[in-house]
Amino acid sequence: MQVCTAIAQILKAEGTEYLFCFPVNPLIEECAKIDIRPIVTRTERTLLNMADGYSRVSNGRRIGVCAVQHGPGAENAFAGVAQAHADGSPILFIPGGNFAARYELAPHFDAARNYAGVSKWAARVNAPDRAADMFRRAFTLLRNGRRAPVTIEVPIDLASQEIAGFDYVASRETRAAGDPADVREAVRILRNSQRPLLHVGQGVLYAEAWDELYEFVELAQAPVMTTLPGKSVFREDHPLSIGNGGYSGSVLIDHYLKTADMIFGIGCSFTTSYFAAPIPSGKTVVQATNHEGDLSKEVAVHHAILGDAKLVLRQLIDELKGQGGRHTDSPAAEIKARKDAWLAEWMPKLTSDEKPINPYRVIYELSRVCDRARTIITHDAGTPRDQLAPFWESLAPRGFLGWGKSSQLGSSLGFAMGAKLAAPDKLVIAFMGDTAIGMCGMDLETAVRERIPILIVLVNNGTMGGYGRYIPIASEKYRARYLTGDYLKVADGLGLYTERVTEPAEVAAALKRAVAVTAGSPGHAEGRPALVEIMTREETNLSKPW
Repeated sequence: MQVCTAIAQILKAEGTEYLFCFPVNPLIEECAKIDIRPIVTRTERTLLNMADGYSRVSNGRRIGVCAVQHGPGAENAFAGVAQAHADGSPILFIPGGNFAARYELAPHFDAARNYAGVSKWAARVNAPDRAADMFRRAFTLLRNGRRAPVTIEVPIDLASQEIAGFDYVASRETRAAGDPADVREAVRILRNSQRPLLHVGQGVLYAEAWDELYEFVELAQAPVMTTLPGKSVFREDHPLSIGNGGYSGSVLIDHYLKTADMIFGIGCSFTTSYFAAPIPSGKTVVQATNHEGDLSKEVAVHHAILGDAKLVLRQLIDELKGQGGRHTDSPAAEIKARKDAWLAEWMPKLTSDEKPINPYRVIYELSRVCDRARTIITHDAGTPRDQLAPFWESLAPRGFLGWGKSSQLGSSLGFAMGAKLAAPDKLVIAFMGDTAIGMCGMDLETAVRERIPILIVLVNNGTMGGYGRYIPIASEKYRARYLTGDYLKVADGLGLYTERVTEPAEVAAALKRAVAVTAGSPGHAEGRPALVEIMTREETNLSKPW
């Protein structure tokens, strides 16, 4: 058996459904032979984004696997792997490598060496008989601990070599609970706190611990905020939800972060970022995480629990009950009053009839058109993210794909396509601006060709929104931040269903038609990808209280 054939068999044994790829790589043909469907994109970055979205929506139970050509393919793919690494997303990246005997010769691109900084593990298959062990280790690392990409480079000559004997034992996920003493102390601190705040990250999503989180919140009776990547792990219509904190967020998060005497981080890293609400100093901080590298990384942690979020939350529930619960008045009434006041302040923009259309009106109508319990939405970088995240009320786990530690324009299209492949029964939406579509637009054709019926909502204001403060002179003298082009013609030419909206009163109807197109006709036509372009004004006001 050749090495490339063995690798395909390994992928099959590990449950791989799709190979996100761009020719040429010998794995593409070998995977197709055993019914692993190749998904071919127009650009390498998009295939990485697709694998990323697929892994996120699967909570790492199914791993997005990517293969690209050696040299230029491996070079072009770097941005997608870097973004997955920044956001902690598990993908397996398999670039072809130069001839094994020549990989150190300049100017050949050494993928194993160059990807080491953006991978949990980066290695090169250096002997045919090592392939099985290396891929088992790769999948073991992908399924355990902090999630992150793994890179395994396969030299082009080694891929065709024979393996003397092939025997593969599939990887498995192993979870560890927290030290019972640490759990007892964390609950003691929580019970003695007067104003605790629960700060929840995407580790709870990967652990699929949303039921345990709900039970713990009901016992603790504390306000709950999520990080941007953690958004959707806790229903945001719950009386104790105060929303998510990213570059933007609700005033509630700012208030409760500042007034809390104890912040309990669960499944979060407390990483300092433009896209994370800042943690004020002077707080008692407790952190529960499965990764020792996140402990006291940037925020001083007074007490920690190292363990899987699902197991730790169950321990916390049992311990809190054992210690007699937490006797306190619920903050739900105060949360509702503050939330109502905040929404009342923003309702004129959310329901605005101004022209060009206010993007907040688009978000408002979109949230009313969709069944949010059956929808997955992802934002793009910049103002689409900052406008959508505070006002999209998530109702189901992974109903919102938030990303931001590496905020690469154009990523939402790939994320949405990968999410749709992982959850074909859901409506999947990419919410993006005209700057973003310029970075990924030709891969609209990928959605058509690969029969992935997503909805793209394009808010087009003809500018790089918000960039005026960064390049004011260049914009004034040379129009540096202004954009042109007929994106509807491009999307129509690539085979999507398209509509353009210029009137506020027409937004909802156009979105309803597009949603219906993506769903198709029961028993008749399959769904198609659709793009609704909504001509909007540049809106610089953000709900950003910090």
